[in-house]
Amino acid sequence: MGSLRAILKHPDDLYPLVKLKIAARHAEKQIPPEPHWGFCYTMLHKVSRSFALVIQQLDTDLRDAVCIFYLVLRALDTVEDDTSIATDVKVPILMAFHRHIYDREWHFSCGAKEYKVLMDEFHHVSTAFLELGRSYQEAIEDITMRMGAGMAKFICKEVETTDDYDEYCHYVAGLVGLGLSKLFHASGKEDLPSDTLSNSMGLFLQKTNIIRDYLEDIDEIPKSRMFWPRQIWSKYVNKLEDLKYEENSVKAVQCLNDMVTNALIHVEDSLKYMSALRDPAIFRFCAIPQIMAIGTLALCYNNIQVFRGVVKMRRGLTAKVIDRTKTMSDVYGDFYDFSRMLKSKVDDSDPNAKKTKERLETILKICRDSGSLNKRKSYIIRSEPRYNSTMIVVIFIILAILLAYLSATRPNNQIMCKLYYFSSSVKRAGLPEASPCTTLGLPALLTLLVLSTARWKVFSILADILLFGFAGLVLCGKAYVID
Repeated sequence: MGSLRAILKHPDDLYPLVKLKIAARHAEKQIPPEPHWGFCYTMLHKVSRSFALVIQQLDTDLRDAVCIFYLVLRALDTVEDDTSIATDVKVPILMAFHRHIYDREWHFSCGAKEYKVLMDEFHHVSTAFLELGRSYQEAIEDITMRMGAGMAKFICKEVETTDDYDEYCHYVAGLVGLGLSKLFHASGKEDLPSDTLSNSMGLFLQKTNIIRDYLEDIDEIPKSRMFWPRQIWSKYVNKLEDLKYEENSVKAVQCLNDMVTNALIHVEDSLKYMSALRDPAIFRFCAIPQIMAIGTLALCYNNIQVFRGVVKMRRGLTAKVIDRTKTMSDVYGDFYDFSRMLKSKVDDSDPNAKKTKERLETILKICRDSGSLNKRKSYIIRSEPRYNSTMIVVIFIILAILLAYLSATRPNNQIMCKLYYFSSSVKRAGLPEASPCTTLGLPALLTLLVLSTARWKVFSILADILLFGFAGLVLCGKAYVID
């Protein structure tokens, strides 16, 4: 029901959602026939649908390398995340993981659901890895070795300071940025950027995930995972888990805003990295997750729901980002809009308000100085409502006139019955009949009503199917959207 309400509230989300669904199905049909490659791409779709979709834009050799790189690191991350594995077992596996990827027979049972399948059948990933070019293999091995060592280090160490926080994020995500830069360079499509810029790309994404996933990590069974640095959260509560309790709501939001402000420091480097990319497919591959990250931070900032449930961008907006991100101008525009959204939520009474505004002003200035903001139309921030009461009244007048005309020229029962069925469905679904959500559907509804009473049988049948199908969707609370 939530998906239907979101589409009715944001009807322009529907087209990008449908395009994304079609693209996802097309990507699933492109899975290679070889068993090991088939397993890798099928698993990629299961563990990350959005990543699997974006990766399809890359050329075949680079796509295969990035796919295996992702799965190897996902497997490594599965070992680290499994809190049921004893430390004396986990640490040696993490340290030696870069050697296991050369072993077609190696596997280790851990994780849950699709991650367990990945680990149980890891030999498919190793087989595919061994078919990559040597330069790709060396880059993946190097990053896997460094990441495994870093993860092992933090198995036995708490994230105390912000320096620890940056170091941990470097090991689990900054190295991903470095590895991808190496793969892009090995493909001959991009120059090799500085490690600082590559690292910032990863840190910005990882810090966003750590902020968003607070509740999931703190409630992890059998043992909580704590990645928020003590240096930040200890200013607000005695224990990190105290942030989720209602009596600490004010302090929790202040701590959250402090964490978001910390993440914003990486945006400048991320924009520099993306502006230097030449290949359009690689650019989109890198840019889409970064836009999603700034959008997620804008939603999380000053939002107590981070400590109560899941906060994320609606699917329709995600589909728009994927559909409309083509050039660096689009990136500047989206970062500008989401930064404005975040800035509008800053409360001057917040302990970090000044610092937050300074970092946001730096981002906004970079976007303005790009000179590209006037070349686009924002789909994130709208200056005025798309529908108003006058429009609703006019449409209802037109509806009344059309119904009066049709009732004089067609059997009354036919059209009134269909209108009544639709109206009843709207009521039973709990949607206000005269709301902006249902108003958008009236022009389409009127067209279907007219066609369903047409003299041409084919039009009538088609319209009836669409009309009653839509009413059925409203009634059942289902919509054709991406899972």
